[in-house]
Amino acid sequence: MSGVWMYAQDSSYTSGQSLAGFTVEAADGVIGHVDRQQDQPGMQHLVVDTGVWVFGRSVLIPAGAVTRIDTAAQVLRVSATQEEIKAAPRFTTDSETAEHGYLSAVGDYYVSLRRPLAP
Repeated sequence: MSGVWMYAQDSSYTSGQSLAGFTVEAADGVIGHVDRQQDQPGMQHLVVDTGVWVFGRSVLIPAGAVTRIDTAAQVLRVSATQEEIKAAPRFTTDSETAEHGYLSAVGDYYVSLRRPLAP
């Protein structure tokens, strides 16, 4: 499961890179902006402020869901759709980022969404 908590080698992520403020695009449209990130190896994730899109709540997205980072445009893309992100285990407080049960549920959820690569 740890792979879901690390950026893919082809995502263009650079170790220590700040993604705060970047626009986050799901497979089918913009979902919000990166509010903050955790860069601890093996636990990398983003907290994304969805604004009014999901009634002002934030979502936690594991780094492994990031498919591409465009530093010049300050945009990052994730593999999940808007509906899939809405259906993910709900993020309510930063203390959850230290709860093994919550992180396991989030990791398992995003792993279950992985699609085979297109030819």
